[in-house]
This record gives sequence, C-alpha cells and structure tokens, in this order.
Amino acid sequence: MKTSLYPHKNPVHRQRGFLEVDLVVATAILALAILPVGFAFTHERRVLRAEYDRSVAVELVDGEAEILAAGAGRDFPDGTQEYPLHTPAAASLPPGTFQLTKTGGHARLEWTPAKRLGVGVVTREFNIK
Repeated sequence: MKTSLYPHKNPVHRQRGFLEVDLVVATAILALAILPVGFAFTHERRVLRAEYDRSVAVELVDGEAEILAAGAGRDFPDGTQEYPLHTPAAASLPPGTFQLTKTGGHARLEWTPAKRLGVGVVTREFNIK
C-alpha cells in the first residue's frame, strides 16, 4: 500500500481550503467597504453639528438685532460691550460671547465662539431707529 506524500489531495480538504480563502477575501472586501463609510459618518456628524450651532447663532443674532434696531439699542452707551443674552436657546450654543458695538445710530452685534469648531463668527450690522 502506497502512502501519499500529500495528504491534502483529498477533494474535501481542498474544498475546505478554498472556502476559507473565500471567507478571508470576503471579510477583507467588507472591511474595506465599511471603514470609509464609518469615517464619513463621523465627519458628517461633525459637519451637521457645526451647521446646527451656526443656525442657532444666526437666529439669535438676527432676533436680537431686530430688537435693538427697533429702539432698544438706544439704551446702550456708545462703544464696545458684552451683550447679555437671556434666552434658553443660547444654552444649546457652544461657549462664546455676544458683543455689541454701537456708534451713534449704527450698531453691530456679533457672536464669537470660544473655540474654532467650524461655526465661525456671526455678525449683523444695523441702524437703530
């Protein structure tokens, strides 16, 4: 009786080997397809948060600028000062400061974030009636 030098020549063993190789290749393809999607998801989440923060800041600055332009701005002295904002919507903003600069009948209200998070400075200039 001859003994074979290659015991894996059995077709069942060969099929199992191909199945394992196919499984490794499929897992590698899946990993290469899923990883970029995961990174894109985290990037999109950061972008959406920055856009949300910017839209809240724009709404707050626009609303306060309308109030100041309607006549409430006359109560503030000329010069640059921190503008107090007492609204619950400001709690959803990242840390930052509201600043009012008034020169005569012209004023500028701006919100500046404490950290650069992709939001940027929101500024509105207006005339006080």
